[in-house]
Order: sequence, then C-alpha cells, then structure tokens
Amino acid sequence: MSTVFITSSGTGIGKTYVTALLARQLRAKGHAVQALKPVVSGFDEANPGESDTAALLAALEMPPSAENIASVSPWRFRAALSPDMAARRENREIDFAALVQHGLDMAARHDLLLIEGVGGVMVPLNGQHTVLDWMAALKRIELQTLLVVGSYLGTISHTLTALAQLRAQTLGPRAIIVSESEGSSVPLDETLATIRRFAGETPVIGLPRHAEPDVAALFD
Repeated sequence: MSTVFITSSGTGIGKTYVTALLARQLRAKGHAVQALKPVVSGFDEANPGESDTAALLAALEMPPSAENIASVSPWRFRAALSPDMAARRENREIDFAALVQHGLDMAARHDLLLIEGVGGVMVPLNGQHTVLDWMAALKRIELQTLLVVGSYLGTISHTLTALAQLRAQTLGPRAIIVSESEGSSVPLDETLATIRRFAGETPVIGLPRHAEPDVAALFD
C-alpha cells in the first residue's frame, strides 16, 4: 500500500474521523504515515485548531502551526461551500494540474500517504473537474480508495451512486465504511445489511458513533 484516497457520498459524514483513525492505527502498527486534506472549505484562519486539518495533524502528533497547516491543506477557503464556489468567493480557482501534481509529488516522498478528499465523489473542484476526476488522475500511482458514507435516511441511494461512479473509473473502493449518522431514524445494522446486498465483494464496515474499529486491518 502506498496511497489511500478517502472519499465520500457527501459532506459532514465522517471522512476526517476515518482518515485520522486510520492514521493513528497505522502509526501504532509501526508505519510511517503522512495524511493530507489538500482542499478544505469552511476554514477559519483565526481558529485553525478546530479544523479538519488540525484533526489530521493531531493524529500525526503534529501541532497546528501555520507551516504544518499549509503542508497538509495547501488549498484553503473561508466559505463552507463546494470548492469551486468557495474559491470563486475569493476570486480564486483551483489549478487542477497543480492539485494532481501535488498528490503525485507527496506520494513519491512518503511510503504511506492518506489523502482525504473534499465533500463527495462528484463535488466540483473548479469549472471543469470533480473529486472523481482528481482520483482518476492519481491512478498512475498505487492508489486505493475508501468510501465513507452515513447511515441517514437516503444514504443507500447516495452510497450506491458513489460506488457506481468509483467502479466506472476502476477506483475500487477497498471498502465502504458506514459512519453512524447522529439522530438517524434508520438502524445502522439494517443500513449495513442493505448496502452489503448491493456491494458485491466490497467489504462494508459499520462505524458506530465514537467507535474505533480496526480500519487499518483492511491494509494488513
């Protein structure tokens, strides 16, 4: 394993929790790990310690210094919107070629790299490219993917749609992690059972709130 891209069916579902958990567990098993969230929206420069970026740095046992934040999340935007919209608010645009090259360069520098995406699989990065395009462009390296989804009502359709998009680009995923949504009216076990019926050979792992299953075992 060299690079794992953690993506999702939407936003606010648990990608950062899973990425940080995976980083901690892999480090506990003796692996040298680097975790990135290259693109982040809703970033408050005045309060970086509460950001997803800071959560990843904490998992790496690194302080949320300005230098470390810039290293983990080079493309940061204030508005909590899709990256294309957030960038437009600041008269900026994500350079897709530069974003892809950043991932390739970081993969070459680290034996084990975790890349957390932004939003869901089809979230626009700019006027032409989505997160799916980003993952597809990284296939030239040894890339595996994890799909993190919620357990809310409606997640089954969202999950299977995201799964179909990933498979269409031969992007796996290695597993589907169903993160229990707060206040969901649907039992987690029932959601898991239904997704498993449609996921084929792809493992489907339940993640109850605040639980820490051995996600790193997927890569043993």
